Amino acid sequence: MDQLLEIFMSIGVFSLTPGNVAMWLIAFVLFYLAIKKGVEPLLLLPIGFGIFAANFPLTGLTEEGGLFYIFYHYGIETELIPPLIFLGLGAMTDFGPVIANPKTLLLGAAAQVGVYGAFLGALLMGFTINEAATIGIIGGADGPTSIFLSANLAPHMMGAVSVAAYSYMALVPVIIPPIAKALTTAKERAMVMTQMRMVSKTEKIIFPVATSIIIMLLVPKSAPLIAMFMLGNLFMESGVVERLTNTSRNELMNIVTIILGVAVGSTMNAETFLTWKTIGVFAMGVVAFAFATASGVMLAKFMNLFVKNKVNPLIGAAGVSAVPMAARVVHNMGTEANPQNYLMMHAMGPNVAGVIGTAVAAGAFIAAIL
Repeated sequence: MDQLLEIFMSIGVFSLTPGNVAMWLIAFVLFYLAIKKGVEPLLLLPIGFGIFAANFPLTGLTEEGGLFYIFYHYGIETELIPPLIFLGLGAMTDFGPVIANPKTLLLGAAAQVGVYGAFLGALLMGFTINEAATIGIIGGADGPTSIFLSANLAPHMMGAVSVAAYSYMALVPVIIPPIAKALTTAKERAMVMTQMRMVSKTEKIIFPVATSIIIMLLVPKSAPLIAMFMLGNLFMESGVVERLTNTSRNELMNIVTIILGVAVGSTMNAETFLTWKTIGVFAMGVVAFAFATASGVMLAKFMNLFVKNKVNPLIGAAGVSAVPMAARVVHNMGTEANPQNYLMMHAMGPNVAGVIGTAVAAGAFIAAIL
């Protein structure tokens, strides 16, 4: 009789809680956004399923030794997967626009004002310094960096932070235009920039090496992300390891994306996600993203007071790390203002610079707080 009762009680339905059902509903929302609306499907779909499966009771998926626990512990806690994501990103990134127009690095750096602004705002809202830094990095609109930082500083907030970061990446076409338009005139948006010079292969090979030296000496804690980002780029630009380049940007990227998404989703249970802090994460994430966009535009306008070759202030809005969505949105805004305007390559400069800037900001937070 005791054995029958034990078998009966091992049926998951008797351990199901309202919190589990609530998290299923959140998972279904992510499914809808990914499948129906096409919002960052490569990440939101596995994250959603991770939430869905992890909130089934008695499965053992998230307990020590369980499948999702292994994904999380060996993939994220050991800081393995985010750098591998950066390896793939590096193998897909062209630094030519940054090399051709180095001042766009400043526009990428300006976007980090949003990161530090949201960090201070989160502190004022009562978040701990670790939590505030993790929230602030959302302003960079860089999912892997947000996950990397939260794994180091606030693992309990990883689910909310990652969903917020990827959601705002997908909302770039909604968030950037009203802010950029409010800060620029029609004449500024219609400004045609001079054609960029051709960048040599030698310059493209030197850039990841030189950048690694500078950044990893100045901000050593950013090394896991920067090193892999520049290695992936060196693979691509060297032209001698096509197999490694293709593997980094395709097969490896796809595999680690699946594991990353499921692992992040598995951290989101009702006890850690359904709290006031989660609402604060999403609210401050919007603030961070808005400040990052505005800071880039305003710096571009300020730069135009001193430089001979003017820049269209819109490209400052591409300083967030959402590559290439932010650059594409800026290009479309420029074309709307002037059909002869082609800003895509110009906007890619601050866009890829923003990826570097956000990684550096994450390293600076880790160095300062830990």
